[in-house]
Amino acid sequence: MKTLYLDLGMGAAGDMLTASLLDLFDENEQEEIIEELNAMGIPDTVIKKERSESSGVTGMRSHVLVKGAEEGAEAYHEHVKEHHHGHDGLKHSHEHHHEHGEHEHAHSHTSVRSVVSLIDALKLNDNIKNSVKEVYALIARAESKVHGTEVDMVHFHEVGAMDAVADIAAVCFLMDRIAPDNVCASAVNTGSGTVRCAHGILPVPAPATAILLEGIPAYSNGIESELCTPTGAALVKYYVNSYGPMPLMRTSAVGYGLGKKEFEQANILRSFLGESDESEENVTELVCEMDDITGEEAAYALERIMEEGALEAYMTAVQMKKNRPGLLLTVLSRTEDKERILKTIFANTTTIGIREYQPKRHKLERSISTVEGEIGRVDVKISEGFGVRRVKAEYEDLARIAKERGLSISEVRELFNDQCR
Repeated sequence: MKTLYLDLGMGAAGDMLTASLLDLFDENEQEEIIEELNAMGIPDTVIKKERSESSGVTGMRSHVLVKGAEEGAEAYHEHVKEHHHGHDGLKHSHEHHHEHGEHEHAHSHTSVRSVVSLIDALKLNDNIKNSVKEVYALIARAESKVHGTEVDMVHFHEVGAMDAVADIAAVCFLMDRIAPDNVCASAVNTGSGTVRCAHGILPVPAPATAILLEGIPAYSNGIESELCTPTGAALVKYYVNSYGPMPLMRTSAVGYGLGKKEFEQANILRSFLGESDESEENVTELVCEMDDITGEEAAYALERIMEEGALEAYMTAVQMKKNRPGLLLTVLSRTEDKERILKTIFANTTTIGIREYQPKRHKLERSISTVEGEIGRVDVKISEGFGVRRVKAEYEDLARIAKERGLSISEVRELFNDQCR
């Protein structure tokens, strides 16, 4: 399975993701990709790549120039606006006086609707366009929640909007070109400290970033800088399926995307592209004991947990403190489903604490086939791997035939086995 793993130990930003993914390709492909990106039609915008280094590590930097100037994360925060007065839903200008060194200038602002129209006009395939719009919609919804306004009332400074669209379109283009079957990542380093915006000084992660990171493992290791931007958080939220250590994989390429700031630690976002074994996956095991839950409540809890996407859920009789008989609940889930299943366990059982483990699950590859024969149509589950091949008839089909013919399940199974010999 083609797997892409993102090392987000120095956060996530649109330019670093672009550079890291671009660095997975050889030099000729990189030039071709940059030409295609610059031909997609974002007004007055040019994407450039630069080979550079951070703390002695060589990698790629991506630059987005709008009318010849480059804006960074601070500019994004400075120019995100929400308007409560009437407008035509398109683009309009206001005079704003922000500090940019020692000069002032007029800013034009662009609505979400205008950005969507811009994306629709880009020279990209429909799959990429849809991805760009969905990522941008994540950002707009986060900003609307921060400002307490409708999504349609959120406006972006024109230059900031072009910069964000270029970064998002570049990453979506590269993801489409790479076409991974699975995207996983480390926890996200958000950074710490503060970031300046038009409304004042805000904590890191910035409010919109914090909303976008909901449900995603994140932390800060004390670096005082905004390491994860809203654009980076939205791209990670859109593309990454699971979080945790790098899975067992045979790597074919490693990309290094460099940030524009320098720290004691190398400011890089690494991407690993390779093949992973589908027979192994990282999962989360949730365990708790209860001695005050009824049998009916326990049965209902298991049903709800499985409905929420658990891979396995079962209860075992155990002896608890004060010699009380109790139940041990064990749930196996995909890491990305953990938070939802935790809530379900707490809501439907009497437990007041749940232990979490991070095991690996080894599984046989499974497929479904249909066998037609004298006894009728039977679906079979085929499990293969590790030198093993098993074929098992589906119970529902065996039960149906048993009822139709007035036979026992074991007799129908024997007829089926004879048919398959």
